[in-house]
Amino acid sequence: MTNMEGGGDPGGIQAPVVVDRPDESRLVVEEEGSVAELVYEREDDRLVLVHTGVPDAMGGKGVGGALVKAAMRKAALGGLTVVPWCPFARRWLRHNPQIAGTVTIDWTS
Repeated sequence: MTNMEGGGDPGGIQAPVVVDRPDESRLVVEEEGSVAELVYEREDDRLVLVHTGVPDAMGGKGVGGALVKAAMRKAALGGLTVVPWCPFARRWLRHNPQIAGTVTIDWTS
């Protein structure tokens, strides 16, 4: 397991702690018994974002975005091309071009 994100910002808002579980091919955030996840697949030099799931109890806290950001960091560190199959991740990346621009994205696969 690798901690991909954590801590807070100077404004005192606690950022979700994202943990990479490569043996399970997923990034997770655990909070008060709930688990949010972004499921991915590694295919050669590509990181395919398959599915993002955030329980209702964790909704509206930026957890889904934190998962996508962590996936982008994972891709950047590994020199991987991101393939956003997941509709949430695809939409989030289109609305956050400053993050999407940090790695190569294959929008057509």
